[in-house]
Amino acid sequence: MIRFYMDVHVPAAITKGLRIRGVDVLTAQEDGFQLEVDPRVLERCAELRRVLFTRDRDFIKIVNSLSFAGRPFAGVFFAYSKATPFARIIDDLLLIANTSDWEEWQNRFEVIPL
Repeated sequence: MIRFYMDVHVPAAITKGLRIRGVDVLTAQEDGFQLEVDPRVLERCAELRRVLFTRDRDFIKIVNSLSFAGRPFAGVFFAYSKATPFARIIDDLLLIANTSDWEEWQNRFEVIPL
């Protein structure tokens, strides 16, 4: 099962919804990383073997730069539309968590909803 790391831009309702369903979730705030720069947050995800979930568009540029440079990074799931219902995001992340593992998502950037 995948363990998620929630960026500071993720609403608490999404984190709570995943936890209620048994998913291991750590927030940047709980980890003391709420003020860290985005590249450091992504490094932290790799250190902890967690996949990042974010709604912050800055990660698109960061991941593109890392990919272009051939540098590894922790997997990132990104919800592009703020109009996407939280229930849909939770369902997609729950499906991903229950059907794959951390290694499958390394060096990948995926947009949800799926």
